[in-house]
Amino acid sequence: MSSREVVEGVLHRIGAVNPELNAIRVVLADEALAAADGADRRLAAGEEVGPLHGVPFTVKENLDLAGNATTRGFAGLGQALASADAPIVAGLRAAGAIPIGRTNMSEAGFRYHTTSGIGGTTLNPWDRARTPGGSSGGDAVALVTGMTALGIANDLGGSLRFPAQCCGVASLKPSFGRIAAHSEAAAELPMSLQLLQANGPMARRVADLRPAFAAACRADPRDPWQVPVPLEGPPLSRPIGVALTLWDGVDPQVESGVLRAAQVLAEAGYTVQEDEPPQVDRAVELWNILAASEFRWAWQRLGPLASEELRTVVEDGYFHLFPAPDPVAHGMAYGARKSVAAQWARFQAESPLILAPVCAQPPFPVGWDLKVPDTTEELITAMRMVLPVNVLGLPAVTVPVGVRDGLPQAVQIIGPRFREDLCLDAAETIETVLGIHDTPLYRQLQDG
Repeated sequence: MSSREVVEGVLHRIGAVNPELNAIRVVLADEALAAADGADRRLAAGEEVGPLHGVPFTVKENLDLAGNATTRGFAGLGQALASADAPIVAGLRAAGAIPIGRTNMSEAGFRYHTTSGIGGTTLNPWDRARTPGGSSGGDAVALVTGMTALGIANDLGGSLRFPAQCCGVASLKPSFGRIAAHSEAAAELPMSLQLLQANGPMARRVADLRPAFAAACRADPRDPWQVPVPLEGPPLSRPIGVALTLWDGVDPQVESGVLRAAQVLAEAGYTVQEDEPPQVDRAVELWNILAASEFRWAWQRLGPLASEELRTVVEDGYFHLFPAPDPVAHGMAYGARKSVAAQWARFQAESPLILAPVCAQPPFPVGWDLKVPDTTEELITAMRMVLPVNVLGLPAVTVPVGVRDGLPQAVQIIGPRFREDLCLDAAETIETVLGIHDTPLYRQLQDG
């Protein structure tokens, strides 16, 4: 197929599906078709092309796309035009990929449900009454319904992983420092938000994450903390140890998927043992101290732009549960972060991979997270194996493992720093056995 045929096919799918699900807020039809024509001309002329030549991808609205507004979900930022691409976007373009749309997200990325003042609410195609996850729900829904081939988003506290669980797609949250990060409008975010957040790809298949990840790792001088580490680490002695981590309170719908993935890995030759990394709850506490407290500073600028729902979630939920710590406790949290990271590094020297739930509960009913502060506390508890990954800067791949009660199931595979390759290998092993799981809507569209 020509690049133009691919782009036209995706635009047709967007036209058929997006009005119902509201995953893509801005469709870049003219720009994408022009880029596709240019890609076809280069191929016909025999020019060298990139590994993602002609592949359409969507971009979350808190990542800069040149000439387009970086709204972060706020109607008040509808004219905040970026003059240059974010590093991850530039990397995919350099590999030949074509931006085709801007995806809806929760305002400020600080809610586990995708709804925004500028984009409205994104619906989960598995069950419209359930959340598609947040904050990157737009990309997850676009992927699972065939509206894009790749999605580019980010993860501060599960925003790549929770939507992947809710919608049944794959995602890669990379190590801190692996993929360059820069935004014109947020170049001086508080330190914790810089340390805890990572940009990364989403896809329908694990195999598609690999070239997107490789392209995203392109060096960029705008991020002085990017680390030029090889994509593949040294081989590990076999069998590779996997710590299976479950706890009281994990919903049976989620637990059964994790156990199914554990069985696949064990049968593939991994050594799987039930175990839990050290200081998990302490790492969650550190996320709350650092992220929730420093987000207060950003909130002074963002709060006036926020919807009533987001103010409820933030002010009556997070800020109520996690009051601002005194300066000494806040500073000491950074020291404790290093101590916990060292303990995890020793643990992962024996069990390099950790197999765990993403969220310990299935996608929640739309509106449930507004019943604060009780539901805020429940969500933080359910994310107890999500938040440490951000605090410690570790990589994690989320992969679907099945469907139960009409909702997708997924697991996350957490690796040592800069060993995304180990996570991807294990995820692909699981996917090869358990397959890809399409929504009824996707199957209906394919049959049609």
